[in-house]
Amino acid sequence: MSAPDSAAYHHALLQFRGRTAAWLAAAAATAGLGRIIQAEEYLSQAQWTVLKSTRCSNATHSLLHRNLGLLYMAKETYEEARYHLANDIYFASCAFGTEDIRTSGGYFQMANIFHRLNKWDLADTLFMKVTEIWHQYLNEHHQVLSQARIQQIDLLGKQFENDTGLDEAQEAEAIRILTSILEIRESTSNKAPEKTVFVLKTLAMLYYLMMNSSKAQECAMRAFSLAKEQLSVDEETAIQELLNLISAEEFYPITPISSTSRVY
Repeated sequence: MSAPDSAAYHHALLQFRGRTAAWLAAAAATAGLGRIIQAEEYLSQAQWTVLKSTRCSNATHSLLHRNLGLLYMAKETYEEARYHLANDIYFASCAFGTEDIRTSGGYFQMANIFHRLNKWDLADTLFMKVTEIWHQYLNEHHQVLSQARIQQIDLLGKQFENDTGLDEAQEAEAIRILTSILEIRESTSNKAPEKTVFVLKTLAMLYYLMMNSSKAQECAMRAFSLAKEQLSVDEETAIQELLNLISAEEFYPITPISSTSRVY
């Protein structure tokens, strides 16, 4: 076997990573088309490849278990799904941290299982954790942008670009996850309107940073209306500030980011 620092070893490692990624991508694609049996075959190949390796990254282990968890969810084999999603969360936490958006996908899918099993308290806790992770991530970008706006007058009128810091696939996943949680929250909004408002605010920030002002304003207005009816004046004021930020685009236009110039 080649030494760990040899060129041959690194070439073999790249080949391994490429094969694993290919199997996982094929599994995700076929599962998305409803071809469960074929997806299972691809995942078996990916799992065999990963198990053969002694140097597989935590991120790859996480992705493998995420896909296996989704496969067993599709087959409604929830105990197996929970096992793999628990492993997904463990390996993602090792790779990125427990509060990272890349770990939040495992929490979200685990919450979906508990929701399907009518274990609402467990699902509710995990849905809240997912929302908090995304809110924290987006709020950090929002604060950076706010500071940039304050300094704008001192920088010869330079226009600042909104940016989520995500690629297109991650943005799509964020929208899908938060919209799904919102739909569930709205079905139980009478029990916890503050949680529904929290998801709406998080979605508003996401759309704002994606430069989709109309969707951002729509979410913020829905949050404002619900807060005005059922929540405190402080919460209403906080949402009004978010609405003011979104509306400010009319006065401080932001240069769009083209698909070719955007850097992640």
